[in-house]
Amino acid sequence: MSRLKTPPEYVPGHGLLQGKHAVVTAAAGAGIGFSTALKIAEEGATGLLISDIHEGRLNAARDEIEKRTGVPVVAQVCDVSSADAIEALVKRADDEFPQVDVLVNNAGFGAAKALLDMTDDDWDRVQDITLKSTFRMTREMLRVMGRQGSGVIVNNASVLGWRAQVEQSHYAAAKAGVMAFTRCAAMEAVELGVRINAVSPSFAVHDFLRRSAPADFLAELESREAYGRGAECWEVANVIVFLASDYSSYMTGEVVSVSSQRA
Repeated sequence: MSRLKTPPEYVPGHGLLQGKHAVVTAAAGAGIGFSTALKIAEEGATGLLISDIHEGRLNAARDEIEKRTGVPVVAQVCDVSSADAIEALVKRADDEFPQVDVLVNNAGFGAAKALLDMTDDDWDRVQDITLKSTFRMTREMLRVMGRQGSGVIVNNASVLGWRAQVEQSHYAAAKAGVMAFTRCAAMEAVELGVRINAVSPSFAVHDFLRRSAPADFLAELESREAYGRGAECWEVANVIVFLASDYSSYMTGEVVSVSSQRA
């Protein structure tokens, strides 16, 4: 098991998104969002716009990606629970790039809360950030991609959209909604020349998570994984990049699980 717990070597870029222009929303400064933005740049994108609600974290991510890849990065602070902020983000992308080829909806917010202790505000905050923002961002970006007649959208869901876990009813419901939304929206987007898919990670490890969650809780989550470890964020990003690339040209309305969880 100790060998299995050792992450594989980082996979270098293979030009999967050569010449593309991409947008990564929400928490692009950390975790899966940052890894995805970096991967997109490493895979040959020539334009990248990232957003985060935390300006300092966002600017640090921009600087790091530019330093490591040489790809110019546009950074815009965005609160994805705000319709006005989402419209401004899409307009910025439309203004900055000759066309927007890829959108990654990375928004998600959750916290452990027992159902009987959950307030309406607790429920609404998770739905607004996790599900409603995905709907709004997709709707606005489809106006741009539909005008182009092309584009790819990748949504970030979660295995909790399929599997039960205590104190996660609000988050699980939101992520299940992202999955259902992905399937239905994809059928409408076909007529516009746009593909929409989703990834469904189980458990990805990153510094922010390590700082915000108890070590014994994280160890318990890792024990559920077949490899005895959580995914590296770049392992999830690799699948997102695949779905964003032409290698997945026949896939739309699909939810791909990025997981090694035991059944």
